[in-house]
Amino acid sequence: MKKVLLDTNIVLDFALKREPFYENAHAIFCEIVKENLEGYITASMATDVFYLLQKTNGKKFAKDTFADLLIIVDVLTVYREDIYIAQQLGWDDFEDALQAQVAIHSAMDAIVTRNSTDFKKVQHLDIVQPADLIQYLRR
Repeated sequence: MKKVLLDTNIVLDFALKREPFYENAHAIFCEIVKENLEGYITASMATDVFYLLQKTNGKKFAKDTFADLLIIVDVLTVYREDIYIAQQLGWDDFEDALQAQVAIHSAMDAIVTRNSTDFKKVQHLDIVQPADLIQYLRR
């Protein structure tokens, strides 16, 4: 089974049914539910996702949606060491650096994102577009 860290954009595409990205995000979450894939978010992403769900659709929506999300995906711990290493990477986007570091530290196989250029400096980890992941899983 392939273990993947889902970037924030993938989670929000699914939870908010954002077009034209929802179809691929939905397919990925279906593969996780079918146990063809293990999906993860980081603990630091949890607060970002909850905040954005609440901001766009209100607190009840955020609570209900996030509760459902936690049934499907698992949450990776963010350690002090991860934060320190992410800071040392010198990336423009600290959030992306931290996600990449946590993914590497947690032995993920890939990060699934629509913004692969944000992770162009990542080594030792696949950076995969949603459509490419779906194609790979359906082979």
